[in-house]
Amino acid sequence: MANTGMLVSMKPTSISHSGTSASVNNNGGVDFSAVTSLSLNGVFTGDYDNYLIVGDSIASSDAGGFQCRFRASGTDASGSDYTIQLLQARGSSTSGSIRSTSVTNANLALYSILPFGFHGHFYGPALAQPTAIRAVSVSGWESAVIYEYANTHSLSTAYDGITFIGGTFTGTVHVFGYRE
Repeated sequence: MANTGMLVSMKPTSISHSGTSASVNNNGGVDFSAVTSLSLNGVFTGDYDNYLIVGDSIASSDAGGFQCRFRASGTDASGSDYTIQLLQARGSSTSGSIRSTSVTNANLALYSILPFGFHGHFYGPALAQPTAIRAVSVSGWESAVIYEYANTHSLSTAYDGITFIGGTFTGTVHVFGYRE
């Protein structure tokens, strides 16, 4: 029987960061502490069309957004080619509170000083086509709150990496390819 529907760990070929420390752990994830940017190279390949990125125990010194930019050959795609839509659920209310177009990054999560987790589904980052991201995060801020982002990147470019930005942050991220 074929191995279908499985996740395959995508260990970075290299990483770079600004801040205190970052290293690839034994499972292929990346642990980081007090960084302001974290770049993972070689995590998107032609072997898989879609990817899952899981962030765990991420804490920050500031409130704001945990963001990302695609990378190709070690260079961030930082042009105004991203669109962001946020849906949030708090208590018994939901709202589509943020819509931003022509921005320089995608959003994966809102964060506070409390640790949070997120998972982001990346559709086609290694393909020369526009890319979409669906990211859901959960935080203990204001009790249980759910943030769900839809992001698009409009360029038809194949990317092999990703950079995380937004405040000073600590935690772990792991990239998985979807085996179809």
